[in-house]
Amino acid sequence: MYMYRYKKNVMILLLCNVIFMVTWFNLKELQVNRVASTAAFRMQFMEDCASLDESSFMGMLAEASSGQRVVDYNILKRKAKYSISEEDYKVLLQIVEAEAGCEDIKGKMLVAGVVMNRVKNSQFPDTVKEVVYQQSHGVVQFSPAANGRLGKAKISEETIEAVERVLYGEDITEGALYFASRKYADPELMKWFDNSLTLLFTYGGHEFFS
Repeated sequence: MYMYRYKKNVMILLLCNVIFMVTWFNLKELQVNRVASTAAFRMQFMEDCASLDESSFMGMLAEASSGQRVVDYNILKRKAKYSISEEDYKVLLQIVEAEAGCEDIKGKMLVAGVVMNRVKNSQFPDTVKEVVYQQSHGVVQFSPAANGRLGKAKISEETIEAVERVLYGEDITEGALYFASRKYADPELMKWFDNSLTLLFTYGGHEFFS
């Protein structure tokens, strides 16, 4: 009789464990579904927002309907604001390194930005190379193009990053078309800058004008 009760109690205990395990798995399943559904909803929301302001989402967007447990991701490649040739890209890296090699990444972006502002301005040539090597009354616009520093520039990773960010649309120049280092510039040239242009701001070792 005792053994019968013992076996009965063991069976009841095992049955309770089985019921507990089944309940636990069902609850976990419900939680997973809820999380997947929430993630899918958020990804769908991101996609909807991207259609309103595509520039705000340069990374990865997802397409998924609410309730789906598997989320498919579509990677949208960033689109460059400027499309330039390999030769122009090389010259842009060189002029930024030569003019702002000692500056931080913002200083490098400013120099690259001024060059690109000129490229898109009707008063200047249409390519980076032509802008960098342009002369006015026999005087070069960028001194490294004349003194040999342009070809000797060793391009840093930070310079590459700065140029890439500008080419992909980051503009911090406030429309500047000129810059100069008053410390090293010809005094007569700086007089022309001061009398003929509008000083926008100073950053690092350069003054920026429009």
